[in-house]
Amino acid sequence: MPTHITQIDDTERRRTVLRVEGEMMLDDALLLERIASDIQIDLDTCVTIDLADLDFLDSESATVLRRLDSRTGFRIEGIETFLQTAINSAEKSAG
Repeated sequence: MPTHITQIDDTERRRTVLRVEGEMMLDDALLLERIASDIQIDLDTCVTIDLADLDFLDSESATVLRRLDSRTGFRIEGIETFLQTAINSAEKSAG
């Protein structure tokens, strides 16, 4: 499933949420990093990246997300949901 990114602007809280769905490979993560950086500069707002609906994340993408999360004005959410879904899927496959 390709990566799908939805932008949700919350002007009252001065933040933008980027909801990511599908599979994330390195090129997708680099694109997401550029989009998030541009939004932060253009809108002068905090950017939250919501990964709750992500199905797959490769290790190279995780490195890009970690780098982004370490920068001021960026936040990663939903990774717990993503990890739990991966664990449930692995348990189902093993059983």
